[in-house]
Amino acid sequence: MGMAQLGNQLYTGEKSFDFVGRRKLWYLVAVLLIAVSALLLVKPGLTFGIEFEGGSQFSVSSPADGPRITDEAPAREAVATVLPDVTPEVTKLGTDAIRVQTSTVTTDQLDEIRTALASAYDVSPDLITSSSIGPSWGADVTDKAITALVVFFVLVSLVMGLYFRTWTMALASLLALVHDLVITAGVYAVVGFEVTPASVIGFLTILGYSLYDTVVVFDKVRENTADAFTKRDRTFAEAANLAVNQTVVRSVNTTVVALLPVAAILFIGDLLLGAGTLRDISLALFVGMLVGAYSSIFVATPLLVDLRRRDGRVKDLAHDVDERPATRGPVTEPSSA
Repeated sequence: MGMAQLGNQLYTGEKSFDFVGRRKLWYLVAVLLIAVSALLLVKPGLTFGIEFEGGSQFSVSSPADGPRITDEAPAREAVATVLPDVTPEVTKLGTDAIRVQTSTVTTDQLDEIRTALASAYDVSPDLITSSSIGPSWGADVTDKAITALVVFFVLVSLVMGLYFRTWTMALASLLALVHDLVITAGVYAVVGFEVTPASVIGFLTILGYSLYDTVVVFDKVRENTADAFTKRDRTFAEAANLAVNQTVVRSVNTTVVALLPVAAILFIGDLLLGAGTLRDISLALFVGMLVGAYSSIFVATPLLVDLRRRDGRVKDLAHDVDERPATRGPVTEPSSA
């Protein structure tokens, strides 16, 4: 059976997966993932780049006509000659360069470390770039990153509330977004990738992607539930579950297509090119898209159903449907094809 045929059967109700009915299982999976991610955020914790914590950074590139620079030991020894009490963080950049990060140093120490690195690798000082970021500037970047996330969530709340005209959909969307953000951050902690401004951009991007996916599902939920309130032929939960079935194939297809180029950027950029910026943003996108697709299908709509359980209209609808079991037909809907 092809995806197109399956999608049509799910849309019409000929086939149906009980996403909403099994919500306790999805909640358990979500809670476990969030708990593990939270523990990882405590230990080992996130590794912040110098843009957030401040520090000094040196990049040593291989000469055009010389051997490739890949050995990290000379860099540590060179830094030790200037800063004996500092353990630098040395990482490879692709196959012909390395990056050295230390705490913030003075201008004189910056020049001394550049000279020591040039001597250790027998290259011209022109092939060594350096930069320093003070702790106050790093703290300012951190504040702006947090502000960006807070503003994003506030705007999401307002837009979702105004668009769907119900606080339950806005709250369910926000909880799904928090789920995505925490798990993505937990993956960053366990793999040890640095959190940089590029990572923050990636976080905001995947939150927007996840929100878009959730809005598509909720739009169908709103359409189906409005029809259910009119026809009184299915409960709110059944109408919501039908909406997830009608959009699940689209969500999976969209996610797979979006993940292919991101995976290429992540693995080629990291393993072959060693491009730190590409790696930072692509990891956030890759993990976030996966988690966002999961949350839009398995978390957001079940949460919405639970949030609406105490609603009087929802209770009355369930009562009316239960009172008419003999006339209740299969949960189907005409194909739009």
